Amino acid sequence: MPRTVVIDENSGFCFGVINAIQTAEDYLREHHSLFCLGDIVHNNEEVRRLEAMGLQIITREQFEKLHDTAVLIRAHGEPPEVYRIARENRIRLIDATCPVVLRLQKRIFDEYHSNSTPKQILIFGKKGHAEVVGLLGQTDNTGIVISSPEDIERIDFSRPSIIYSQTTQSVEEYYQLIDRIRNRYESEGNSELFEYKDTICRKVASRAKQIADFASRFDIILFVSGEKSSNGLYLYNICKENNPNSFFLTGVEQLRDIDLTDANSIGICGATSTPMWLMQELAAECAK
Repeated sequence: MPRTVVIDENSGFCFGVINAIQTAEDYLREHHSLFCLGDIVHNNEEVRRLEAMGLQIITREQFEKLHDTAVLIRAHGEPPEVYRIARENRIRLIDATCPVVLRLQKRIFDEYHSNSTPKQILIFGKKGHAEVVGLLGQTDNTGIVISSPEDIERIDFSRPSIIYSQTTQSVEEYYQLIDRIRNRYESEGNSELFEYKDTICRKVASRAKQIADFASRFDIILFVSGEKSSNGLYLYNICKENNPNSFFLTGVEQLRDIDLTDANSIGICGATSTPMWLMQELAAECAK
């Protein structure tokens, strides 16, 4: 009986990543070289493919030294400081910020710069993540990043606050955090001072249930992702919860370390930063 190998049709690049990569490819076909501020996507295999086309990943320090050139802004977005430097150094920004992230940046910027009573702006997300850095920049870096329940202690519960979420965070974890903060405000007698906004991308949020269902249908799950992808680690853990025989791979070469002898069915899935071509390569190897 032949082995069944299935690629999850819902896995692979989200719209924002697809747009950023398409933008880079279109530019490179004409100009053959392009700087990109930070990894265009948290997947080393895809980054290497684009570097072969002429994409050059640069750091913030390198960006600040550039003049009279073009630089791609990836889907994660960047803080206002980057746009200021670009104007001063005559850098042409090719802006591929995800529209969902762009709207969130504007909401935070408008809230921070409004004339109403100043609020503490809280951002639920991963400290140092590119998107979070861009969101924090909308507050002149005065916002409070909440990455764990312990970070709640940084909030002044005598002052009003409003919380937003990084677009790729877990809906369940976000609302658990909201409940914790709300309860603290209520215990202080200041429940009216707390406000929250649901800013999680539903395209990404729906992946949790989809991938849980997918993982439960196969003998073995091969989850493909870059190690730096927070979305990838989150989705992999969901796979593991629903199928203990789930394995995390960054590339096809790691397949040799996994025993597939008794696997009659293999499911292949990945993060919103995982290229479809990489999952297809893995599927071809599994089918041999």
